[in-house]
Amino acid sequence: MQVLEQRPRTITSVLRGDPQRRPLPDRQVAAGLRAQLEDGIFSLWPNEPREPVTVRASAFTLNPTSTEGTSTGQFRGLLLNQLLRLLAMGVTISDPFANAIEAWRSEDAASPLLAQVDQLDAEDLARLRADVQSHFTTLERNLGPLPASWEPRSAVRAYQRLAGGQVILRDTIDLSLGTTTSERASVVLIDVTTSPLGASAERIMRYHALVQTLRTGVAPLRSAAFSSATAELWVLDVTNELLQRGVDDVLHVLSKVATA
Repeated sequence: MQVLEQRPRTITSVLRGDPQRRPLPDRQVAAGLRAQLEDGIFSLWPNEPREPVTVRASAFTLNPTSTEGTSTGQFRGLLLNQLLRLLAMGVTISDPFANAIEAWRSEDAASPLLAQVDQLDAEDLARLRADVQSHFTTLERNLGPLPASWEPRSAVRAYQRLAGGQVILRDTIDLSLGTTTSERASVVLIDVTTSPLGASAERIMRYHALVQTLRTGVAPLRSAAFSSATAELWVLDVTNELLQRGVDDVLHVLSKVATA
């Protein structure tokens, strides 16, 4: 069931909740989900796809031509992700724009997108700087502290191979908290966007939860999406029903590929 929060006390406090009330980790569901995916893929390609098929979270976006795909929106999103990475590492951020550019340059100095940012004129650069500052202020104010004991990890990449490696599920989690080895379910997944949350957000949240479950063998506690444009936080408790819907989402995407 979806919970919609407007300007929550902090994102982390909403997601982590009361440790004593968290359910036991589900270590059994992953095998059944994988079997359902394999059966569904076999019904689409009895002899496996002739060419590898890759599914990403972007496949669940209804409107891939939204403003987030424009250069300004893309730059803003990439820079905010760098700032989220710094926050997860416990780095003090004094100048969001400069710190984000520095982190990006140290990570991928040869990025053509970074080169495009370097080529912006003074007016566009000032506009981007103000935009990043505004979104970071919203993110930092709402995120709350990230203690090292919560094991915060940013830009967590994952992939799962199905159908003999011919179908690949790829994913990147903006921020993950918690561990799969705790006595109570504690892993929470957070997707951060600089656009308002839309109809595709729930599908993407389900996809994150599904891939995480397949990758680790343990279902996460919650999957969430936060918009630094509106300060909205959408939270989904990860249940068997949610994961089943995630399987249906993936098979629906694959069915469109199979019939294309």
